[in-house]
Amino acid sequence: MGIPLLLPLLVTLQLFTASSPAVASSSHISVVISQSGLDFAKDLLLSRAVATLTPLNVPDIERTMSIPLVGTVRMAASGIVLNGLAVTNSTVAVGDTGVVVAASLASANLTMEWNYSYSAWIVTISDRGNASIQVEGMEVGVSMVMKNQNGSIKLSVTECSCYMEDLDITLNGGASWFYQVFIDSFSNHIRSAVENAIKNKVMEGALKLDSFLGNLPKKIDLDSVAAMNVTFVNHPLFKSSSVEFDIDGLFIPSDETAPRDMLLGDTQFALPLGSSSRMLWISLDEDVFNSVSALYFKAGLLQRMVDKVTEQFLLNTASWRFLVPRLYREYPDDDMLLNISAVSPPFVRINVGRIDATVDLDVTVNVLDFGEIVPVACISVSVAVSGAAAVSENNLVGRVELDYFSFTLKWSKVGKLHTSLVQTVLRILLKKLFVPYVNSYLEQGFQLPIIKGFSVIDAYVLTSYSRMIVSCNVAFTEPEVLSPVQESKTNEDLSHEVSLLVGSAKTWQPVISSVKFL
Repeated sequence: MGIPLLLPLLVTLQLFTASSPAVASSSHISVVISQSGLDFAKDLLLSRAVATLTPLNVPDIERTMSIPLVGTVRMAASGIVLNGLAVTNSTVAVGDTGVVVAASLASANLTMEWNYSYSAWIVTISDRGNASIQVEGMEVGVSMVMKNQNGSIKLSVTECSCYMEDLDITLNGGASWFYQVFIDSFSNHIRSAVENAIKNKVMEGALKLDSFLGNLPKKIDLDSVAAMNVTFVNHPLFKSSSVEFDIDGLFIPSDETAPRDMLLGDTQFALPLGSSSRMLWISLDEDVFNSVSALYFKAGLLQRMVDKVTEQFLLNTASWRFLVPRLYREYPDDDMLLNISAVSPPFVRINVGRIDATVDLDVTVNVLDFGEIVPVACISVSVAVSGAAAVSENNLVGRVELDYFSFTLKWSKVGKLHTSLVQTVLRILLKKLFVPYVNSYLEQGFQLPIIKGFSVIDAYVLTSYSRMIVSCNVAFTEPEVLSPVQESKTNEDLSHEVSLLVGSAKTWQPVISSVKFL
């Protein structure tokens, strides 16, 4: 009974025990683990399981049996220890409500002590020795169900099996007549004891994994103002070769507690990934970005007082004496300050091959008159920028460039302003100050919902209608999270036939494509 038979049996069992699908709610970030990602997780967990399984102490076994010409013999196998395991083949399959992992072990080595005693007339005869056991053809399988419980992922085991094909017991010491008797009497008991011990250890590991998943943070702090709500919404969605996890994804105030379980509506964002070889696909709705801009606006952080620009002479009334004579007459040779503030939250729009944003600003012109700040005019400016996104370490970062702007004079205490000069000053201000200031924040970015101990590698950023998609591999980097460390496993190339993921990252293309952000 190998993996080809064991795996379908476990999947079939899961189909019979699957509950009806849960009602779903809308999420703003979906994380899809593809088949290659599941294989990566399976290999990592198996390496951990093998390391924790050995050495494995198996309970002692005692038997009493009657042997012709000898009488009643008391036999015991003690100190049974599983010392070595070697995995030759493993696989992971997706069921309706969870995953099934099956592993084939090339060999397993055990050692033990044995003893026997029996009475012959008035004399008690006993002997003892040690033994080595070679196990051939061991199969282990576990079926796990994952559900959303209070905004966290709850993992439970529905079936765990262990099967040994053959035991080869070699006894050292003792009388030769005892060997076959012991093997005949104890082989099945040893087999059963080892199988149960392995299953118990697997169940213990599953409980630790469930605890790890249950303790994942509910929010990721961006700074003292905003935090991403990473509460899970809906039950995981299991497909033929992928698993989708939906999370809230919107930014909330850092001091706010993330809401608990949400099970409403009926939506799903991520479609089957087909032949894609990337481990992970993270899809972010444009609402994620708009939620953080709304928080910053509400906190009053989208404003800045400007007293220095590259063309510093423009911030003195002397430069305006011929264009705005009244300004110079009332405030001769006075320095000027510009108060730039957003009048509404910036709005982000994501389309095929484009990331655009608009923001409406008030630029208030102030004069520094004998140490007093005096407002003299206000200009309403509408700014449009476009940009691209990339992944740096585990952060989603970006840059923007100025597309265009328009302006109107909102009010003035010094008469009309010269349109062409205002336009020149605003262009300098926006290109040399506003855009670099915005980019200084975008280049820091925010953390993607990646579990601590793992890092994003080989990342691509794609854009679709209202969504940004990050496709990537992952590497295991922190041994304290799951030990021992397994070497990072990646896949080679990104499939160019992903029918649902469209757009590009740096060179915009309004076609179905995948472009690496350089």
